[in-house]
Amino acid sequence: MLITEPHLESPDDFYEALIDTHRDLGSAESHALNARLVLLLANHIGSLAVLKQALALARASGRHD
Repeated sequence: MLITEPHLESPDDFYEALIDTHRDLGSAESHALNARLVLLLANHIGSLAVLKQALALARASGRHD
């Protein structure tokens, strides 16, 4: 089951690290980094059911119809 309540240890520190990781990258490099990060984290999660829940939620929450 996908955890959707706040669960991230030190969210502000993570956000800062994420922004720092993207610093000085062009748009294409930044998109490629995000793709690699998604695949690394998906591998860490491992469960296809959980990953499908995350994909559906991410797609639905990004819509502004």
